[in-house]
Amino acid sequence: MELTFNKTAYPCLRKVVSQAQTQEQTQEVRLPDSMPDIGRVLGSWGQVLIRSKEWRGSSMAASGGVMVWVLYAPEDGSAPISIESWIPFQMRWEFPQTDRDCTMNILPLLRSVDARSTSARKLMLRANVGVLGQAYEPIEPEAWMPENGPEDLQLLRSSYPVELPKEAGEKQFQLDEELNLPDTYPEVAKILRYALLPKVLEQKVMAGRLVFRGKGDLCMLYADADGGIHSWECEVPFSQYAELDRDYGVNSAATIMPMLTNLELIPDGQRRLLLKCGLCGQYVVYDREMVELTEDAYSPVRQVKTEMQELKMPQRLDQKRETMRVQQQLTAPAERVVDVCWLPEHPQHRQDADMAQLAVPGQFQVLYYDNAGSLQSGTVRGEALWQMSSDPQNRVDAYLQMGEQPGADINDQGVALTAQWDVIADVFAEQGLPMLTQITLEEKSEKDPNRPSLILRKAGNQRLWDIARECGSTVDAIQQANDLEGQPEAGQILLIPVS
Repeated sequence: MELTFNKTAYPCLRKVVSQAQTQEQTQEVRLPDSMPDIGRVLGSWGQVLIRSKEWRGSSMAASGGVMVWVLYAPEDGSAPISIESWIPFQMRWEFPQTDRDCTMNILPLLRSVDARSTSARKLMLRANVGVLGQAYEPIEPEAWMPENGPEDLQLLRSSYPVELPKEAGEKQFQLDEELNLPDTYPEVAKILRYALLPKVLEQKVMAGRLVFRGKGDLCMLYADADGGIHSWECEVPFSQYAELDRDYGVNSAATIMPMLTNLELIPDGQRRLLLKCGLCGQYVVYDREMVELTEDAYSPVRQVKTEMQELKMPQRLDQKRETMRVQQQLTAPAERVVDVCWLPEHPQHRQDADMAQLAVPGQFQVLYYDNAGSLQSGTVRGEALWQMSSDPQNRVDAYLQMGEQPGADINDQGVALTAQWDVIADVFAEQGLPMLTQITLEEKSEKDPNRPSLILRKAGNQRLWDIARECGSTVDAIQQANDLEGQPEAGQILLIPVS
């Protein structure tokens, strides 16, 4: 006799790919005739933008570029001047063929940017970009539950609370802001470079909506009318919501990866600036469900044959957040720091026994005036480490949540640099849940007349289920005979009725 099974589907999302790629692009730029010859390159900066995402059955791609600004001192000794360029890139991720459309999340980071002069009229630009690409495919794993069998069949049923990725999408929005430079700052004659770091501060799933708010930290480097170089920072808040495919309960949560698609900062007068920024809030919604399945079966009066499988579900076990901080020293005589940037790379995961180590390397870029009043630039690399306990059988996916603008303080050795940001680590179970998928029952066997009807046994560390199965009894019978509501204490003498 073979039992039939009912199947319950749990629609969710599976990560087809989660991988960070790096790419380095170079570009030669010739100065316009109106610009003076290059004497010395002072510094270079960049801002990564993603223009498009493309999905195919066995690959996905992201294309965009780096807005690059190069500041140089002209050969004729005039005031420093900036030139802007665009370096395009495209990245592709390959994976096994899938017939379902996937949702893509893209998180780009600028790892480094530099420039050098190849002649008095030419610059060679180089930008190194790291892009984390993720794709989510809809799946429907099924939990098997046997229909009612004979009374003597004992079933070990279990319920597991699992947190599953249920929905992924994106919300594109535009920021159009009028910004006013404070009176304490010199007026803007020319913008030399700008960048915006988006950060989500709060998100909440409210029934059928995902509500989130955040800010963009804007940093601008500019020249005044006398050729002096200054930097200015401000916060640009945003608040948005996205309509979800269905209503979610109180146990739901979301993660959001903001991505820049466009950025312009236009001077409108000497103190007013117009900011035009395109943002994309890429999100994944998680919800908790109770998964019920059968893990074991036996009968005290007949032979039972079973077959098992693992129920593979992309369940998230935990999400951890750590504020990481790196401190470095630029050894150079400095009178005043004009601008400082921190360019982090994507977290690098290393597993050592039951500890996961996340390393985030990066690079400081510093623009400063030395003790002689000359404009100089320097770079310093640094790295921050985060160790957390993690079963090596689990998978850890980590990504950056950008922090505040980096800081710089002048000391006796040069410039003390600090940067701070958040790392978010999602821990996923790689092992499946055990479940029965086939139960075959033999005919009842004749009872052995020499078999005792009652057994005395000392409880150890075994579950009642295992004791009952070994002794040919049932959990209910043992609990009733010993007035138990749960598991016995170790060393307790049990009366075990035998069928």
